[in-house]
Amino acid sequence: MAEEIHGPIRPVAKRWRKLLVVVDGSPESQVAIRFAAARAAHITGGGLILFHCIRPGEFQHWMAVADRMREEAHEEATELLRDMAERLHAYCGVTPETVILEGEPKEEIRKYIEEKKDVFGLVLGVGSEGGPGPLIDYFTHDLATNLPCPLFLIPGNMTYEQIDAMA
Repeated sequence: MAEEIHGPIRPVAKRWRKLLVVVDGSPESQVAIRFAAARAAHITGGGLILFHCIRPGEFQHWMAVADRMREEAHEEATELLRDMAERLHAYCGVTPETVILEGEPKEEIRKYIEEKKDVFGLVLGVGSEGGPGPLIDYFTHDLATNLPCPLFLIPGNMTYEQIDAMA
């Protein structure tokens, strides 16, 4: 009877399961990061990937200026992710991976998830003002049926206390 409902009984293979969360400095991303870190700390074999995407420079015909802008953007992103990783480790003991890519965020996130086989879920914060935001719109409309992992949408108006109570 159980086999008819659930299929054959088989051992579950141990695997790393990482949550990917976008770090962009917005208030809603802060809430999503807190949720993702708390969940990663409670998932057996869980991990966390802090993802930041640098949009391509607008002044590409000025190569020296574009190169310097790119370098500064990478330095800022590295500092942002390093600071966030330290705070998350102090908060819940998780030491996240950090990823910095250059390109359009929605495309780079999609490609990264498709290439990595250990992404368990994508965690995005939903803005509390001014609509859901371009990433939410893209992943819930254009890719909802083709995303190879669950999508977690975290309301940007949640407090850390609310998130901690859920974790």
